[in-house]
Amino acid sequence: MEDELAFIKRLRGKERDVPPGEHWIGDDAAVLDGGLLFATDVLVEGVHFDLEWCSGGDVGWKALAVNLSDLAAMGGTPRAAVVAMVVPRGRPALADEVAAGLGEAATNFGCPIVGGDTSAGETLVVTVSVLGAAPDSGAVLRSGAKDGDAIFVTGKLGGAAAALRLLQETKAGSATVLGAEPIGLERLRRPTPRLREGRAAARAGATAMIDLSDGLSGDLAHICEESGVGAVINASVIPVAPMATLADVFGGGDDYELCFVAADAASLTEAFARAGLDAPVCIGRVTRARQVLVEDHGTIGPMPEAGWRHRFC
Repeated sequence: MEDELAFIKRLRGKERDVPPGEHWIGDDAAVLDGGLLFATDVLVEGVHFDLEWCSGGDVGWKALAVNLSDLAAMGGTPRAAVVAMVVPRGRPALADEVAAGLGEAATNFGCPIVGGDTSAGETLVVTVSVLGAAPDSGAVLRSGAKDGDAIFVTGKLGGAAAALRLLQETKAGSATVLGAEPIGLERLRRPTPRLREGRAAARAGATAMIDLSDGLSGDLAHICEESGVGAVINASVIPVAPMATLADVFGGGDDYELCFVAADAASLTEAFARAGLDAPVCIGRVTRARQVLVEDHGTIGPMPEAGWRHRFC
């Protein structure tokens, strides 16, 4: 059974003639000539969201935000976006709702929507492509981690996954979950791309970075695989969101926080303080061994093989 990672790996095997200084398939965004960043994501009803627990406006917001999170993971600054939308037949009001959410996010995060396309179909699909600018020091890729680097995360993890789990388990509607854990539900509906944090990490010399869209296990594994390294994570210091479990953190996704590594932990923490940002949390170290381990109360074992993957068959 092939999933999206296997498909992407096959595509990378066919990649040819990448110009010097550019970086195409395999990171959060492509790096083009002159430090131009280019990313795209698609949100599909019934796969990425359910209109029983979110509004069309939430979908529009999230569609732009998840793309901007990819720019954040490169240390980038957004410049513009285009949107393509498939609107279900008989539900024309959805288009206005989605457009309103897109507009709110565009204003909030400083990324104007400059064009796009619409069509009719069987289900709501929103595809956003964004352009951005890499930092002067160059885009932060997934492939720069070195033995001994410290591993950091921003924010508390697992909240969105916990909210989704509660929605699915209780089938009681959003009001129950909202009363129990408003932060997680808001993160699930309207995530905040960590653009300022990504730029601060880049300025402070982050050597590799990724956004946490698919869970800590899968996303940290991407950094380790691309960099040819391993890691040891201390489970007891991972910042876990209220009502979330380590299973939500490792395999849930939808946090859209950042995970990055840096050789000089002190300089990185100081850079965040100078920018007026909450300090990232150091959760472990990069190692030479090409495996990701978790230390939990004195016991060390493999990090759970978890994380969201689309399966094509």
